[in-house]
Amino acid sequence: MKMGENAAAAAMHQKVFDVSINVGESKCFDDDGRLKRTGTVWTASAHIITAVIGSGVLSLAWATAQLGWVAGPTVMLLFSFVTYYTSVLLSECYRSGDPVDGKRNYTYMDAVRSNLGSLQVKICGIIQYANLFGVAVGYTIASSISMMAIKRSNCFHASGGKNPCQINSNPYMIMFGVVEIIFSQIPDFDQIWWLSIVAAVMSFTYSTIGLGLGVAKVAENGKVLGSLTGISIGTVSEMQKIWRTSQALGAIAFAYSYSLILIEIQDTVKSPPAESKTMKKATLISVAVTTLFYMMCGCFGYAAFGDQSPGNLLTGFGFYNPFWLLDIANAAIVIHLVGAYQVYCQPLFAFVEKTAAQWYPHSTLITAEIQVPIPGCNSPFKLNLFRLVWRTLFVVLTTVISMLVPFFNDIVGILGAFGFWPLTVYFPVEMYIVQKKIPKWSTKWICLQTLSAACLVISIAAAVGSFAGVASDLQVYKPFKTSY
Repeated sequence: MKMGENAAAAAMHQKVFDVSINVGESKCFDDDGRLKRTGTVWTASAHIITAVIGSGVLSLAWATAQLGWVAGPTVMLLFSFVTYYTSVLLSECYRSGDPVDGKRNYTYMDAVRSNLGSLQVKICGIIQYANLFGVAVGYTIASSISMMAIKRSNCFHASGGKNPCQINSNPYMIMFGVVEIIFSQIPDFDQIWWLSIVAAVMSFTYSTIGLGLGVAKVAENGKVLGSLTGISIGTVSEMQKIWRTSQALGAIAFAYSYSLILIEIQDTVKSPPAESKTMKKATLISVAVTTLFYMMCGCFGYAAFGDQSPGNLLTGFGFYNPFWLLDIANAAIVIHLVGAYQVYCQPLFAFVEKTAAQWYPHSTLITAEIQVPIPGCNSPFKLNLFRLVWRTLFVVLTTVISMLVPFFNDIVGILGAFGFWPLTVYFPVEMYIVQKKIPKWSTKWICLQTLSAACLVISIAAAVGSFAGVASDLQVYKPFKTSY
């Protein structure tokens, strides 16, 4: 009897021990067995703001100048509403089935696969990763322009305005590429939250300076420049007016583009509450903040410069006082773009490395990690040779292409046109319809499809205008010899 009691007591003790282990494990791991996610509304907002307030804000004064006082602000508000609404739809697709306990979709493509099937996944993958690649090119161009603006500003003031200070952009693109090679070795998305917060602070810094300079310029002029219909015929030809108006739509679309990494950001968020609730709040905060900045930067930039609004707000008038303040703004742009480049490229890095591991699971080149001790750190850095080689080659390729096609406004317009409709509107709408089982030809289904069709027309118009701009630039362009 005593042995039976002891056995029972031992079994009970083991059961309690097992439960305590499970409880301990549950504190460290999420329901999918991965390490506990720690993201909050604020870290998600920082990621989004880092992704959204990028180089796109610098072209908004130019875009407003093409559209005018009526259409410019209206289009920005419409894009902000569409982006917010479709982002809310997309956040509902992070989990398939139940919004609290359903299967997680770790990436945008996983969500498409779960809801729309394999064919749509392939189409989505091509568009998404081509867009991410294009963003890396656009950010490399934008950072080099800002670095050159600092150099030219100081050169201009040192010479008293006598030296035109022509500078080649290639060395600055290479400098940016070297920095990105280093940062690209950060293993995954969840480990760059600090970089996103730094980048978000830089976003506010240069946006605020741009806004302040616009306000000061309006005060100096003593009047608000610009017209209701935008840049006038005569300043540009009728055909140029059409192309530029279309290109402006692409520039504004690019400024709001972040849906292609929304699911990846949502995968960093802890629960409870349900991840979709957190992302809805983060999206509302981020889109409201960015729209406020966009409206002020775009409108005050146009009010300050009218038809002569520069394609890049801060570098376009970088030779005016106070030049030191413009230097600070352009330095903030470069720091921000270092972080934004990583936020956008991490999903692409992860996709290639995951695919390579699936194809070659026994390859030591792809799977092996070398422990590299870091002075002052308790844990060593895990260096993966495949990650080192592939990510370095990626950054080198984006840098070379940036040197080949350094057309900031045209690239921004093409990226906005190419990514806005499919990634920001079409896929979120279609996935939401499947996820919520919305009946075909119901009122909600018709409204969602109408929204998608309208955005498709805008994207096509923006693409045509931007490609026309590239064709015009190429007529007087010499590869690797672009100077500003």
